[in-house]
Amino acid sequence: MPMVEVLNLEKDYGKVKALKGISFEVHEGEIFGLIGPNGAGKSTTLRILATLLRPTAGKVTIAGYDVVEEAEEVRKLISYLPEEAGAYKNLTGLEYLQFMARLYAKDKRRAKEMLELGIRLSGLGDRLGDKVSTYSKGMTRKLLLARALMVKPKLAILDEPTSGLDIMNAYEVRKTIKAFAREGVTFLISSHNMLEVEFLCDRVAMISNGQIIEVGTPRELKERYNAQNLEEVFMKAVEGRA
Repeated sequence: MPMVEVLNLEKDYGKVKALKGISFEVHEGEIFGLIGPNGAGKSTTLRILATLLRPTAGKVTIAGYDVVEEAEEVRKLISYLPEEAGAYKNLTGLEYLQFMARLYAKDKRRAKEMLELGIRLSGLGDRLGDKVSTYSKGMTRKLLLARALMVKPKLAILDEPTSGLDIMNAYEVRKTIKAFAREGVTFLISSHNMLEVEFLCDRVAMISNGQIIEVGTPRELKERYNAQNLEEVFMKAVEGRA
């Protein structure tokens, strides 16, 4: 059974069709990338999977649970990082991680383990003692990513995870994602940075104008289109459908 199964998913915003019947699946322990330009439908897809949006039509299951009918069960398994997420600015970074650990953990021992992992993952050191309101966008992003991963979800849904990060910090984030995948965490990552996804993801689905236009490993797609990189694949795939 796939960790994620998306079948004929549609989402309408009034007369605007954001998703036009997309289908894909994500295997357990896989790093799966959903890539495409801004406005293609990536964030809408992730928000449906995260149980925050109801689809207009179609079906989505996570570990066999329906995201609409069994949303509470799905929420126990996932962690979601939106692109424009924020943290509680009047808390220190440490207080924020402590609050989240207590919220997610079933007992004090587990909360302590989560907090220790969150501190390490954040890489913020002494700055964890400062209020989140004093953080740069990149620092806030690192804190939020630590929060998303310290709970060790079955599925981590990350929308533009390296948004606002410099080259060094983005590299560290990619390294962390790969390490967690090796431990069995499944990742669904959306990005418009196709070159980054090429290095990070086991498989990718390319989305354009609310439709999936290609799915495969980066190597398969580059060979299929005789392309140097995924950006070139995407442009050729879009042109081929025009």
